[in-house]
Amino acid sequence: MFSKILVANRGEIAVRIIRACKELGIRTVAIYSEADAAALHVRLADEAVCVGPASSARSYLNIPNIMSAALLTGAEAIHPGYGYLAERARFAEICEDHGIEFIGPKPSTIESMGDKAAAKKAMEAAGVPVIPGSDGPVESDGDAVEIARAIGYPVIVKACAGGGGKGMRVVHCQENLLRALNLARAEADATFGNGEVYIEKFIDKPRHVEIQIIADKYGNVIHLGERECSLQRRQQKILEEAPCVAITPKMRQAMGEAAVAGARAVDYISTGTVEFLVDRDGNFYFMEMNTRIQVEHPVTEMITGIDLVKEQLRIAAGAKLSFGQEDITLRGHAIECRINAENPEAGFIPSPGLISAYHAPGGMGIRVDSSIYQGWEVSPFYDPMIAKVIAWGRDRDEAIGRMEAALSEMVIEGIATSIPFHLELLRDEGFRSGRFHTKYIEEEFMARK
Repeated sequence: MFSKILVANRGEIAVRIIRACKELGIRTVAIYSEADAAALHVRLADEAVCVGPASSARSYLNIPNIMSAALLTGAEAIHPGYGYLAERARFAEICEDHGIEFIGPKPSTIESMGDKAAAKKAMEAAGVPVIPGSDGPVESDGDAVEIARAIGYPVIVKACAGGGGKGMRVVHCQENLLRALNLARAEADATFGNGEVYIEKFIDKPRHVEIQIIADKYGNVIHLGERECSLQRRQQKILEEAPCVAITPKMRQAMGEAAVAGARAVDYISTGTVEFLVDRDGNFYFMEMNTRIQVEHPVTEMITGIDLVKEQLRIAAGAKLSFGQEDITLRGHAIECRINAENPEAGFIPSPGLISAYHAPGGMGIRVDSSIYQGWEVSPFYDPMIAKVIAWGRDRDEAIGRMEAALSEMVIEGIATSIPFHLELLRDEGFRSGRFHTKYIEEEFMARK
């Protein structure tokens, strides 16, 4: 096992990783920007190094400064968390070049799965169901017209290097195709530095269901069931749960086997997530693979009893998986609410500022992953997510009840948060019945508000 690792991230995920390291007896090095000098992850780590000013580009994305911090402190490995450098193949390569273990997949895997068109091709070759569409990036407007006509409207144009809904356009007829294509290319180029796009059949009102996989360096790959991630706003997840109420045991087995086959095909190592769209007939299609720990990983931990971050650390250090597929059992139900520093009553605008009072909820089955404390000033420079509340119950109804009680107890004063929005969602009949899809919040829930 490593004696010291550097955590190349901030916020709740940095705190989460540091706590896992403490349990394993690993010393930690935190990095921080000038704006985060008093951050909780800095306080909890054994050492801390400032890597730049408030701007992420000059601090948390500053590879030279981060590598210097790792080398100067004698860190043997780097955990990137999620976001920032977690899915940068070049960063993983640089770590390798300097003899530092990158806690995650190999650079080649990150690179291949980061290109959505290449990822789709690799999954299709592995026998994973994929959505009908173009065979790689669309080369010309003429090709786009032919492809869309062949698979039938509506279609969706997606950025090859995309994510978070950027570089994405739904097209319902041929008259709008070329304009959508040009807009998607321009947005993709501006956001990702890569203007390539591809075309797929658009699946109306699907569910977004993902499979958690974990693999060691010796070819052992298993899955830990699914997570329901359909409740989104502007392609950003708001609430996640496990298991998914729409998935039968037969579907779970089929999706899990497909995810494992896909992971094996790309020689996957570490934790990862294979994301699927599920249509109203129960068919599932590969969407993308995230080569990192996910924000929503706690719901899987709650129903399996497996600490995914500790497993990441063990695998990176060369350990074999200590369990097999037959050892995985799903127990109860878990729900996660992402608490953001934003004002739902004012169009979800960010709400940075000083937290004048803070009380974390407790009780049976409640977990809070957070980086905030009373007196902490939420910065305007970073993502507005400040906490995750996770509730476990013996069944879904109990988990919902516990989450509602926890959020009603939680106190965050001095800034606006998304807690009232989550409470409304938890009481919504469509959510409680499980009858929702990826557009449910925007098209149905918020339309009734």
